[in-house]
Amino acid sequence: MSVLIVIPARYASSRYPGKPLVPLTGATGQAQTLIERSWRAAMAVSGVDRVVVATDDDRIKAASEAFGAEVVMTSEACQNGTERCAEAHAALGGGYDVVVNLQGDAPLTPAWFIEDLVAGLNAAPEAEIATPVLRCDGATLRGFLEDRKAGRVGGTTAVFGASGQALYFSKEVIPFTNETYADDADTPVFHHVGVYAYRPDALAAYSGWSVGPLESLEGLEQLRFLENGRQVLCVEVEARGRQFWELNNPADVPKIEAMMAEMGVA
Repeated sequence: MSVLIVIPARYASSRYPGKPLVPLTGATGQAQTLIERSWRAAMAVSGVDRVVVATDDDRIKAASEAFGAEVVMTSEACQNGTERCAEAHAALGGGYDVVVNLQGDAPLTPAWFIEDLVAGLNAAPEAEIATPVLRCDGATLRGFLEDRKAGRVGGTTAVFGASGQALYFSKEVIPFTNETYADDADTPVFHHVGVYAYRPDALAAYSGWSVGPLESLEGLEQLRFLENGRQVLCVEVEARGRQFWELNNPADVPKIEAMMAEMGVA
């Protein structure tokens, strides 16, 4: 099974313009841009045939090529990372069995998240898209709730059925629970990790669908699959002591740098 990882990156982020080129300082004091750290995370995944950065911006292209990445230039018309992945896959001539979208704002994504994701999709022939979910502990859930109270999006949550079939994704914290959890206690809330594995037919179909009301309201690209009746598989992954966080806002930079320092990530 051939696997392509695409890292979609755009400069004109509404919440954080220029985000892919923001430097993040690791445990040794070495600074690398967000896009470089995301590329290095992708390169650490086993069983992958090719890794490319997909962008419409010459600044990101130049920075990516400078650290050795292969770059595919895509259209400014791409509305989200999934559309950019579809365009990149087509530009490369297609032919891959699985296309992985490793969004360029998740530099702490462990290799086994993606390896387990691809294995999960391969084991579920009825699923057309797969995405990882991570059970929140009490400390993470409290952080999500504090972010929402302050008007920030700290992370996306997912709810799914017994077979792993996604029911909904939201920037709100769902499902609701009024219980209080210890920092290290398991909670019923799952953090959606912003990685996707697509079968090529589903990926190619995506750009032809209109943006639905749920995707428009939430600003979550994966909801377009659900709104068009496609099966999205949620694959539960294990943190194995690894901290995980996406870079959504400028306030996330010191949070991620503190995590890298604590975990010894150079």
